[in-house]
Amino acid sequence: MKYVDEFRSPELIGKAAEQIRRLADPNKHYRLMEVCGGHTHAIYRFGLKDLLPSNIELIHGPGCPVCVLPMGRIDDGLSIAKDPSVIFAAFGDMMRVPGTNGSPLKEKARGMDVRIVYSPTDALKLARQNPDRHVMFFAIGFETTAPSTALILQRAKTEGLPNFSVFCNHVTIIPAIRAILDSPDMRIDGFIGPGHVSTVIGCRPYEWIAKNEHKPIVVSGFEPLDLLQGIVMILAQLQRGEAIVENQYKRVVPWDGNRAALRAINEVFELRPYFEWRGMGFISQSALRLRDSYAEWDSERRFEVPGLRVTDPKAAQCGEVLKGVLKPSQCKLFGKECTPENPVGALMVSSEGSCAAYFNYEHRKTLTTIDASA
Repeated sequence: MKYVDEFRSPELIGKAAEQIRRLADPNKHYRLMEVCGGHTHAIYRFGLKDLLPSNIELIHGPGCPVCVLPMGRIDDGLSIAKDPSVIFAAFGDMMRVPGTNGSPLKEKARGMDVRIVYSPTDALKLARQNPDRHVMFFAIGFETTAPSTALILQRAKTEGLPNFSVFCNHVTIIPAIRAILDSPDMRIDGFIGPGHVSTVIGCRPYEWIAKNEHKPIVVSGFEPLDLLQGIVMILAQLQRGEAIVENQYKRVVPWDGNRAALRAINEVFELRPYFEWRGMGFISQSALRLRDSYAEWDSERRFEVPGLRVTDPKAAQCGEVLKGVLKPSQCKLFGKECTPENPVGALMVSSEGSCAAYFNYEHRKTLTTIDASA
């Protein structure tokens, strides 16, 4: 299959792994952060860490939108859905994320009308099918999913649909990276740039990382060879003493992004002054909200929202894992009190959560790793 088989070729993967070994200075320790949760999942799924020299450490960043959402926002959304006239619609990843008193799935078991949707279009369809009910779509995601939410809001406005609104939790990637670089306990040598987000925003927004912070960043795809090539490109920059933005994922990511998607985002959304991130506190201009022209379809304006701040359970160390300070297995609850069947934190729930990926692929690994260069 084109763009799959060739990026999983054992021969090419072995060559890339050998190139990494040649480029890595054995007297240095490299800390490379993959920002995207999809990259974290691929790294564990394909066992790529086992192909790297021991002095290359991969750090898992805050690239999972479900994981970075604080418990208070989940509670706020569920508080609206306590009204029996409201239908709570959200993606499947959100269903088991715990709030203070339980997840949306648990609230559904208690009688709340909670529906899984696979796109914002499904939520809009629910509103059309239930004119006597109000459908609140719990929107979540980085810039990757914001365009689809924007387009549905445009359609709702065009139709004048009165019984539909969006509880907006879209966040932006650049302020999160800036917050990580400003963290005093974090040392990063280079970044594997997010592939999905970059299909929308392009590569240009990362140029400040190279120019001001002197950190190489390579936007990479999600196949094994994509990620290994990304690491090769980062190490080559470090060897040359360079720090630039490179695009390994050229077959998908345009340098200037998707202009139509960016126009839709700009028409519907504006930046919030600040937004709370799980484990990272409040980050300025790091999330989107609906513009005044879309106030009629803004759940936070149509309903009374408590706006509660809720801290994670003390024993859970989600914040440290999100910032890359701890590995998933170093959390005190990992694999014990916190499992995919009984998650304490969001990182164990989401398909892009680093704890879930580590638990499913790394934690229970029993096979002997074969050296790809052999």
